[in-house]
Amino acid sequence: MATEMDAVNRVYRNDKGRQALARLPVLLRQLHGAVRDATTDTERGRLYSLLSAGYVTAERLCRRFGYMSLCTPAVDRLEWVAALADDPLYVAQAKVKRARVLMYLDATDVGLSLVEQGLDDITGDDEPAVAVRGYAHLCGAIAAARGRKPDTARAHIAEARNLAPRVNGESDAYGTLFGKGNVGIHACAVEMEAGDPGRAANDGSALRLPSGIAPPRAGHHWQDTARAWLLSGQPNKALDALNRARKVAPQQTRLHPSVRETLTGIAESERRRSDSLTSFAGWVGMRF
Repeated sequence: MATEMDAVNRVYRNDKGRQALARLPVLLRQLHGAVRDATTDTERGRLYSLLSAGYVTAERLCRRFGYMSLCTPAVDRLEWVAALADDPLYVAQAKVKRARVLMYLDATDVGLSLVEQGLDDITGDDEPAVAVRGYAHLCGAIAAARGRKPDTARAHIAEARNLAPRVNGESDAYGTLFGKGNVGIHACAVEMEAGDPGRAANDGSALRLPSGIAPPRAGHHWQDTARAWLLSGQPNKALDALNRARKVAPQQTRLHPSVRETLTGIAESERRRSDSLTSFAGWVGMRF
C-alpha cells in the first residue's frame, strides 16, 4: 500500500492527475481495512500516516480539477487520521490544508490563524520539516493576498524564500513540491491575488522555472499568468501563456476549470475569433 501511495503521487507529478485520482478510492478503502485489522499500535500509527498521505493527495487533486465540494470532506478526514498518525507533520499539514479551503470561503483571518498554528506544530530542521514549513508559508502568502493583506503575504514569501535553499531542488516530501521554483511561482501569484495583474503577468512571463519542476506546478503557473494577462487587457498574451501551460502539462490544462474561464474571457475580449483561439477551444472541448 505504501508502494501504491508513492506510485499515485508519481503519476500525479507526471501530469496524470486524472489517473491518480481514479486510483485513490481503492487505496483509501484498503488502508481503512488494514487499520481495522491492525493488531498493534505501531502498525495502526503507520497506517494512519499512510491514510494522511492519501487524503493530502485527495485534497490536492480535487482542488486541482475543480471538485471543490470534495475538498472539505477530504480535509475533514485528514484532520481525523492525522491526529492518530505516527508522523506529527501531518497534523500541521491538516491545519494548512484547512486554511487553504477557508481561503476560498473568504475566511482569511481564520485561515491565517490556522497557518500560524500549523507552523508552530512543525519541529525539526530536516528536509521534510523544512518543506512542510515552506509550504505553510506559501499557503499563508496566498491567503493573505486574497484577504488584501499584501504586507503579510510578502512576509510569508520572504520566509519561504529563506527556506527554499535548504531543500534539494524540489522536495517531494508530503506532496509539497516545495523549492525555489515554487516560491517564485507563488511570489507572482501573490501580486495577482493582491490586485496587481499587470505586475503578476510581467513577473510570471519573466520567471525562469527550474528544468526539473513538476509539470502540474509549472502548468498551473502558466494558467495563472494567462489569467493575469487577460485581466491586464492583453488577451493575445493570455492565449500564449495558455499554450505554454498546454505544452508542459497538457492533461491538467485540458481539464482545469480556470482554463475554460480564461478562454471564455479571451473570447469575450476579442472582436473576432482567431484561428488559434478556436483551435485551443476545440482541443479543450469548448465552442464559442
